[in-house]
Amino acid sequence: MVYGLGLIGALALIWWVLSGHTEPLILGFGAFSILFSAGLAWRMIGGVDREVSPYLRAPRMLPYWSWLGGEIFKANVAVLKLALKPDIDLTPRLIRVKMTPKTDLGRTVFANSITLTPGTVSMDLEENEILVHALDASLADPHAFEDMGERAANAADAGENA
Repeated sequence: MVYGLGLIGALALIWWVLSGHTEPLILGFGAFSILFSAGLAWRMIGGVDREVSPYLRAPRMLPYWSWLGGEIFKANVAVLKLALKPDIDLTPRLIRVKMTPKTDLGRTVFANSITLTPGTVSMDLEENEILVHALDASLADPHAFEDMGERAANAADAGENA
């Protein structure tokens, strides 16, 4: 029950920050959508437990999202430079990156972070590695992805031992 209330509270905060509305009708629509989403999560997975509840991971996820935003910006600049070169000479690469996160949530955050980073796409998830397609060899640094994996594991797997 506590985790369910935490999920509803987190959804309400996110909804209010993103919408910024305080009119009663709009707040009512927001409350309906929040309760509907929480009810759907409850029905799909049979309850809201510590894995679904966001408030245990929020203190570690927020800095990760900030760091990921910086990485996305840097990758955007790198892809822009590649696109604006007079002679576009791309050398696409497929690389295998070690999977650091141990939980399903950590693996999902890691794979989605790679895909959100411009110029790279997560193609296949295996037990111990991810197959990544990079637009150019300059974007295919396995060590950068390993750092991202460690950060994703630290952020997403934080609530597992709590």
